[in-house]
Amino acid sequence: MKNILGRIIGFVIGMGGFLFLFKLIFLDHISREDEIAPGAVMIVAIASGLIFAYAGNYVQNYITTKFHQ
Repeated sequence: MKNILGRIIGFVIGMGGFLFLFKLIFLDHISREDEIAPGAVMIVAIASGLIFAYAGNYVQNYITTKFHQ
């Protein structure tokens, strides 16, 4: 479990951060009559989560190799 902690934290931060910023920047400025495809928003949020999971894995590997020598 310790080996995938960076991926999990990165995914949660990436996906949650995208959804939070999407709400603040986009949803608060459109009218209620406009329709948004929720599937497309979730696909982009998952893609953002995967990118941050990769970054979290990279950071975790860097830290473990740098400080455990």
